[in-house]
Amino acid sequence: MVTVPVSDFALAETLDCGQAFRWRENDGGSFTGVAFGKAITLSLDGGKLTIDGTDEDEYSALWESYFDLSRDYGAIRTALSGLHPTLRDAAAYAPGIRILNQDPWEALCSFVISQNNNIPRIKLIIERLCEAFGDELGDGLYSFPSSGTIAALSPDDLAPIRAGFRARYIIDAAQKVALGDVNLESLRTAPIADARAELMRITGVGVKVADCTLLYGLHRLDCFPLDVWMKRAMTVLFPGLTPEDFGEYGGVAQQYIFHYSRMHPELFP
Repeated sequence: MVTVPVSDFALAETLDCGQAFRWRENDGGSFTGVAFGKAITLSLDGGKLTIDGTDEDEYSALWESYFDLSRDYGAIRTALSGLHPTLRDAAAYAPGIRILNQDPWEALCSFVISQNNNIPRIKLIIERLCEAFGDELGDGLYSFPSSGTIAALSPDDLAPIRAGFRARYIIDAAQKVALGDVNLESLRTAPIADARAELMRITGVGVKVADCTLLYGLHRLDCFPLDVWMKRAMTVLFPGLTPEDFGEYGGVAQQYIFHYSRMHPELFP
């Protein structure tokens, strides 16, 4: 168990906002989840984050980066707030959102599954995928299966997870990643347009899934995913602006806007 001081970090806003799908809230506000094959439970009290299921070495090597705790989100929020008054309101509404630094393959696969789907169903499909093909970690938790594991399967093998038409997309993504046809790590530094185009070589991956993979799986904080909801938010709340106008932290702005819009339906008559 490790306890560390944190600021600008809220568990629910970060873990249940649609950027990751393997965290569940417990009674009392703690969260249990799995990332990088490790199961942990998080609790936050008075600016102190407690991570049960890890130690100091693993925290420094993995969790500090995963939760992006070394980044000054207060400074990012201040910079973004100066760009537009509505963005200032959105950032102030959920100041504890952070962008998780997830495993790229897991993010890619998860957002392939997310297509034409809702968050509860996405979570169920991913849970079934992990139970069927991941490693058991105890307490009913399983690791996310590797691209190599999934690449050896057929769409029929995935029938029990009930992913529907997405099954063949999952297989194609796994095969391209496992065989090195798409090198995810190389996309961390490639120009955004090139990285997006590379991901879109995968069957079923369009602009939105590619951008979600870049932001949530490769920590490209300048990437601003646009789904139907975000396009509407941009039209209504930020007429005349484009994602590029939010600059190097556009992905953080996107999370503020997405959460603010979702929680304020009255803004969209």
